[in-house]
Amino acid sequence: MAAVRNRERQASAHFHRYSLTLIDALDTLLVMGNHSEFRRVAQLLVDTMTFDTDVNASVFETNIRVVGGLLSAHLLSRRAGVDLEPGWPCDGPLLRLAQDAARRLLPAFDTPTGMPYGTVNLRYGVPPGETPVTCTAGVGTFLVEFGTLSRLTGDPVFENTAIQALQALWDVRSDIGLVGNHIDVTTGRWTAIDSGIGAGVDSYFEYLVKGYILLGRPELMDMFQEYNKTINTYLKYDDWYMWANMKKGQVTMPVFQSLEAYWPGLQSLVGDVDSAMKSLHNYHQVWRQYGATPEFYNIPVVRHRRNGRDTRSDLSRVVPALELVESAMYLYRATRDPFLLQLGRDVVEAISHITRTDCGYASIKDVRTHQLDNRMESFFLAETTKYLYLLFDPDNFIHNDGGHGDYVDTVNGRCVLDAGGYVFNTEAHPVDPAALYCCSTFKQDQEELQKLHTTLDFGSLLEDLEDFSHEKGKKEGILSFPTTGLDSSMDPTLDETDPRQWLQFDKWKKDKMTRSWNVEEKQHPAIFTCPAQPFYSRFSILGEMFVEK
Repeated sequence: MAAVRNRERQASAHFHRYSLTLIDALDTLLVMGNHSEFRRVAQLLVDTMTFDTDVNASVFETNIRVVGGLLSAHLLSRRAGVDLEPGWPCDGPLLRLAQDAARRLLPAFDTPTGMPYGTVNLRYGVPPGETPVTCTAGVGTFLVEFGTLSRLTGDPVFENTAIQALQALWDVRSDIGLVGNHIDVTTGRWTAIDSGIGAGVDSYFEYLVKGYILLGRPELMDMFQEYNKTINTYLKYDDWYMWANMKKGQVTMPVFQSLEAYWPGLQSLVGDVDSAMKSLHNYHQVWRQYGATPEFYNIPVVRHRRNGRDTRSDLSRVVPALELVESAMYLYRATRDPFLLQLGRDVVEAISHITRTDCGYASIKDVRTHQLDNRMESFFLAETTKYLYLLFDPDNFIHNDGGHGDYVDTVNGRCVLDAGGYVFNTEAHPVDPAALYCCSTFKQDQEELQKLHTTLDFGSLLEDLEDFSHEKGKKEGILSFPTTGLDSSMDPTLDETDPRQWLQFDKWKKDKMTRSWNVEEKQHPAIFTCPAQPFYSRFSILGEMFVEK
């Protein structure tokens, strides 16, 4: 699934008859500046893609790779020079494809708990006999994509569905505040009670933070902060994170998983950079032993042996340093620590030396011998190469710090887009939060401001202010605003120590009351003050997010 056969030149990237690799890697082309190839592939998808097919697909993978990839490509289309429909960014062919794919996932959420099944038939819904057991991440990793869909299209069903699933997980956490890694979606009963931050759970925590940044839902950050306290209490040991019993908190597996390397990047988004760097150094030490991060790695220094077998690491198939470079990219934006560039360089050299084949870059089957698997995963192109490129390209548009953006005339009025603050989904597909604001609340905000402008009586307001000033001056014995004697012919060289002269209150009042709002003459404010994206997004664009206490 979602792979290309490397050594035999066999393509198996159709992921149930549709070309997943094309979708998953599309925005990587744009990030790397290949606009012409982006346009060619985008048009190919528009002309040939259909999801009306009788196949069973992973709800989780289809969402993060297909829906997420199409949404990102849609939002980046203008930058690539694609001919846009008049309704863009609130409409467009790639957006409609993403909406179609997401709508075919909705039947999976039709459960008593609101948590989704793990598999859905793209034409007929949940297959008969489908298991109700799925992993925690498979329940809680929809809000970035579904929230983006709802904000762009105006259809609230997607965001509401994802929120319901997140809330359902929150409601069944243990008494000590932990979640397990597999759950029955029909009953809400945990079927695997090992709790950790890695495989089976990881992107649930990630989407609480990113959902808050992207959609402005403070309850999500409240949830994450509660989880973070519990994680630090029961799972964290010397900057490593163990697995523990979700009900009692005792350690059950003292192992590091390769997927856990995303955690330092997530910590950087909530401002915990020191802890993030310490954990990343630990993970880097594991990587240096093998040139890749094993699927599992025993944390204790003394090697444990079970039945005579070295259990320090599990040699399952891995893609070299995927989550490691993700965290390195985030942390470099936050710290500019040159160690992170060296880490990235080491990873690039290892990938080139170990995994390169005639037709691509293979997964590693055995990290000790560097035996390769006969496949290249699509997320190598979607994530690993993209994060490495962004690590070494400080001037990439993705890293915009809010200092500039583009005015774009849309059906909702003039919006500011591409002003930074991009939020990556868990498959590294970037979403511009300004586009969501433009399509969802910008028009409403403008209507409210216009209503306020037309209903306010500025003359009466200024007279009230003048009366208040006089009354305040009488009570406190201070000079009040003048009401006479100051007009447009006033000599600017008059004594500036007299507050009645330099305030020129009457002149200011008259000008304010007679000035018309001329669109052609008005001065555009600095980009940073424009409603390009919500306030809470602007402070996440440098790798850190500061939460208002």
